This record gives sequence, C-alpha cells and structure tokens, in this order.
Amino acid sequence: MATKKARKKINLAGRDLICTEDWSRDELIHTLELAEDMQKHRFAVKYTKILRDKTFFMFFYNPSVRTRQSFECAATELGGHAQFLEPKSMRLKTATTAGETIEDAAKVMSRYACGLGIRILEDKIGAYGEGDALLREYAKYSDIPIVSMAHDKYHPCQGLADVMGLRKHLGKNLKGRKLLLYWGHGALGRSWCSVQEAALLYSRLGMAVTIASPEGYDLDPEVIKTTRGHCKESGQKFEIIHDPVEGYRGAHVVYSRNWMSPGAYHDGEFHKAEEVEKALKYTDWICDARKMKLSDNGLYIHPMPIDRGHEVTDEVASGPNSIIYDVAENRLHVQKAIMALTMAGK
Repeated sequence: MATKKARKKINLAGRDLICTEDWSRDELIHTLELAEDMQKHRFAVKYTKILRDKTFFMFFYNPSVRTRQSFECAATELGGHAQFLEPKSMRLKTATTAGETIEDAAKVMSRYACGLGIRILEDKIGAYGEGDALLREYAKYSDIPIVSMAHDKYHPCQGLADVMGLRKHLGKNLKGRKLLLYWGHGALGRSWCSVQEAALLYSRLGMAVTIASPEGYDLDPEVIKTTRGHCKESGQKFEIIHDPVEGYRGAHVVYSRNWMSPGAYHDGEFHKAEEVEKALKYTDWICDARKMKLSDNGLYIHPMPIDRGHEVTDEVASGPNSIIYDVAENRLHVQKAIMALTMAGK
C-alpha cells in the first residue's frame, strides 16, 4: 500500500472518472492498491460501511452482464445500494422527443445519490464522440461523481481491472513489458472503448505497445497520439502494424478483441451489419495457440464477452495463460475502490 505521507496527498472525493487520463498516475496506482487490499480483505469491517445509507445510480443506455452485477455487488459490499436506471423508463429530452434536459436531470440526481455511473455504447449514438460528450455534460452540471461504465471512447473501470490482473501475474512494475493489442475478426461490431483504454493506461504504466489490425481499422488519432507520447516518455517502443502474426513475437500480454472501423458511423447512425459483414472476411485475424507460441509466455486478456471462434480460439481463451476470469473479478474490487475514494466523502 502507499505510504501514509503519499495517501495524504491523494484526495479523490467528488472526482469524475470518464477516462484514466483524467487522473494522475499516482492516483491510479493508489486506486489499484486499495482495490488489491479490498480483494484481500473483501468483507472486512473497515470496508463494509463506507457507503452506508448511500445510493449509487447506474444509468444503462446499453445492457450488460458483468457491469451491472459488479457495480451492484460493489455498492452492497460497501454498505450502500445501487439503483438500476434505463433512459426508456425516464422522460429525458432527445433529438426527437421533448423531456428533461441533462442539466435538470444531473442537478436533481445530485440531490438523491452519491454518484452516477453511465453506460452508453456504439449503437445508442449517431456519431463517434457523442457518448463521451454526454458523460462530460452530466459531469458539468452534476455535484456528484460521474463514472463511465463504458462509453464510445473509454472504459476506465475495465482498464484498471486489466492492470490489476497484470500486476498479479507479472508483478507491480510493468515497465518494459510488451502489449499486443490485436484486432480479432468477429460478429459483434464492437466500440473502441476497451482497447483505447488499454492502449492509454498500459502505455502510461511503462509498457511497450504494438497495435495490430488489418488496413482500415485505425483507432482514434488522439488516442494514438497520446499512447505514442506515453511510450516515448518511458523509452518504450510503440508501433502499428498490419500483419496478423508478427506482433505476437516477444509479447507479454495479448489483448485480442474485435473493434469497428472509423467508417462505422454514417447518415447519423451506427451500421453494425455492415461492420460485421466486413470483419468476418478477415479469417486470419484470430488469436490461436500457434500465434501465442511466438509470444514470451504471453498472458491472454479480454474484457468479455468473448466472441469465441472469431476473436480467439477456445484453446487460448480457456487455456493456462488466460486471465479473463481474474480480470472479470477485478471489476468488482476496482469499482469498490473507485466508489470508496470518490463517493464516501472524508
């Protein structure tokens, strides 16, 4: 754990978490150390009353499995309550309907709850960046912390859960380790949020980053620029390649996930069927045992749900180097730490 002196300097009460770039490296490490202690002492009395009598709102534009489960468990284990909300059951203003504005909704919610999580992904927006803009507008008008539960640009809780898993299996000093962020063909037409968060956070912690994808699957240029800068600052290699095999050589972590192309949005909507049809043609782009043998005994990591047989083979996803279930569990502990640090007050 951080020293007492370091702890006094870190105060995250009331802070939003929309992307890990919003917090300092020391603040992120402090959060991870608390999450690790919360896992070790999961039901210890020192943690079970932190959010006593407090409610955390969970605003789901998109459904989930692990996100809702882990946040509800997190609130309960901290002595609080998580309330599930859906926009379809609320009278909210949209581009085509009258209703309550974000300003009004945020100010009222701030008087009820201790925090607000929002999940809004690719098919609930008409252009890339709209989800991020919505979260930041809620943050502008809210008096309580806004936490991204995954949106079109970033997924900070997932990124921290990933790193918590890497710290367990590779050690707490990740500098010099190589991440292969690998595009996998698939039938889900996924957003960029998880892979962009991984690129930003892993590189910030000193890892080298290789992004491998077919031509035409570039990520957000600003995210690439920032990731490149992190790698340069720590003296690590950053590269983008378009070969389905070469990136595996020497990799310590392989993150294989499908993601959409920059052309996924047009005419004000997300064209999932087109994305899936195009992606399924790249059958060579799958993480399998043959490729993994080129890695440096690499860990396989994925935020789930996994499109098995497309993004990765069962042999790898369920193999001895897969840490997918550790990472899924870590969502609970990381989110407990985030909620405790931002929503418990003093």
